[in-house]
Amino acid sequence: MSIKGVCFWCLLLLGACLGAVAQDSLRAGKLLDSIRMLPNDTAKVSLLIKKGRAYTRYFEVHKTDNPFWQEALTLSQYLKYPAGLSLAYNELGTSKRNKSLYIIAEDYHEKALKYAEEARDTGLITFSLNNAGVDCRRLDKLQKAFDFHIRALVLAEQIHDIRNICVATNSIGNIQLTTEKYADAITHFNYALQLEEDNHNDLGVAINLGNLGYAYQGQNKLDLAIHYYKRSLAVNQKLDNPTGMAICYNALGDAYKEKKDYQAAMDYLQKALAVNDKVEDKVHVAESYLNIGKLLGAEGKHEEARKYITQSIEVSNYWNFKSMLMDAYKALAADFKESGDFKRSMDAADKSLLYKDSILDEKSSMALKQMQTIYEVDRKDNQIRTLEHDKMVGELRTKRNVVVTFALAAFLLMAIIGGFFYIRHRNLRANKQTLQLELRSLRSQMNPHFIFNSLSSIHRYIWSNNQEEASDYLTKFSRLMRLILDNTQHTFITLNKEIESLRLYLDLESLRCNGIFEFNFHIAPDINDEEVLIPPMILQPYVENAIWHGLVHKPAADKGLLDIEIVLKKRSLVCTITDNGIGRKKAMEIKERKGRMHHSVGMQVTEGRIDLIRKINNKEATVTVTDLEDGTGQPSGTKITIILPAEFIF
Repeated sequence: MSIKGVCFWCLLLLGACLGAVAQDSLRAGKLLDSIRMLPNDTAKVSLLIKKGRAYTRYFEVHKTDNPFWQEALTLSQYLKYPAGLSLAYNELGTSKRNKSLYIIAEDYHEKALKYAEEARDTGLITFSLNNAGVDCRRLDKLQKAFDFHIRALVLAEQIHDIRNICVATNSIGNIQLTTEKYADAITHFNYALQLEEDNHNDLGVAINLGNLGYAYQGQNKLDLAIHYYKRSLAVNQKLDNPTGMAICYNALGDAYKEKKDYQAAMDYLQKALAVNDKVEDKVHVAESYLNIGKLLGAEGKHEEARKYITQSIEVSNYWNFKSMLMDAYKALAADFKESGDFKRSMDAADKSLLYKDSILDEKSSMALKQMQTIYEVDRKDNQIRTLEHDKMVGELRTKRNVVVTFALAAFLLMAIIGGFFYIRHRNLRANKQTLQLELRSLRSQMNPHFIFNSLSSIHRYIWSNNQEEASDYLTKFSRLMRLILDNTQHTFITLNKEIESLRLYLDLESLRCNGIFEFNFHIAPDINDEEVLIPPMILQPYVENAIWHGLVHKPAADKGLLDIEIVLKKRSLVCTITDNGIGRKKAMEIKERKGRMHHSVGMQVTEGRIDLIRKINNKEATVTVTDLEDGTGQPSGTKITIILPAEFIF
């Protein structure tokens, strides 16, 4: 399809829809006004949710929030109706997921789960768990998604909820498909398929048949994969589902391409291209052009291949499909390289990398906007609760006016005593704020220190590797920087966030050091890393010191080991960093030989932070360094023990 053809199609569609859009808008507005006139009760909440579903498509097309569901949410809060809150948050979360706002969707569906549990409605709990699981799967939080769906499956089987059993089973299969556990995935898809067939749900049958095809293709059982793709195609044809047919045609084309049956592969990809004219999402058109181009390239028909890849680029440019543009330019670069045109191959590869960077920036920006949206929603909810609380306080005050006269004398006496304690408390608080400002100043020094060290670490790596490897390394570095810059905005962060950033830092340093050391994390089983709090970047300087003054100087034949252990002892968090490096004494000798006798800035800042934490909390906060020795008294590494006051979210 040419760009002119695409434009003409858009104009026709726009002209046909204008009248319907105006009518839908008018009807929705009148209906909402009429519902607002009804009494405020749970039946009104149910009606708002039902009518919101009826106009879902209209509001999604116009990219606006569904006012019916917003009204249902507000009314449920007013009525203190947890089941209504769960239903409203489920609908709002699914709407956000359909717009690819997965972070907001996850937040809404987890709120829906909380209110469903408060309502003790097992069906709602199951539904909310499945919704949250799908959000996590889209965010690549596979373990969390798996846990949600397993919980949903257990509850759904208890109440014989077939719909949610099918959703949970299929989702678990998809997670196993993503992690290449094909045998387990096939078991779950077959179970879901049987349930869908028993309930005569043809769309569910088509989906599970296609999933089975992907699983068998993953096992390289191409004939069996083709068999299931064709069964899925037959059901989609029966349903007259063009999107499903396009997916099946593309899957069949890919499978036949793997079998090197290029003619059959081309036939199916051409069918996919033809049926895509009926599919609203034009990304499938671009995908079909790209697949045909790759197939022709595999056959050695490079000129013709580039024509199809170029058509994919034209459609993707028009509709701004950046992921497709990245893949298309990458395929074009490979085709030029195969043809021996290395200059044009490099140009295409550069464009592919530009789109890759653009996609990463957009994802980061979108994630930030979603987090800000979640913050604003929570802030408004808190304001509503505060207003309700103030209203109750006002009502109580009107009943206490008689007591005021008799309590005046006692009040004056208490005011004098309270004034004394207030002044004392204010002085203590001022002193504490001074210490906190000093702590914040030290914490802010960690960002430039860490960024400088990390940039120095990757400098040589970039210049000694090819472009693709360098780009991937910088992508990991960018992720780490975003984590560090976000975490160091807070006095405390959850332990899992600190471990995530530390693990990513160790991955980068291990890559740079050519894997000369291994690292392990040991978190005590009684620690919930999502509830325990820790100052950000408190462990990194000691880990960095262990690597660059202990492990990198070990002989090449002797593998370096770095163990990080975190345990909870009473009200203290004990973090132990142990390495099998050369020890402090030999490290000092190496420093003297190289003429570098300066104390680590990161260590100085961190020691200052720990000292201030002890002063502010008036609790134990210490760092102890122990030199390790083997049986012969020779240095065998260093152990650093950091004791911090245990802090919790709740």
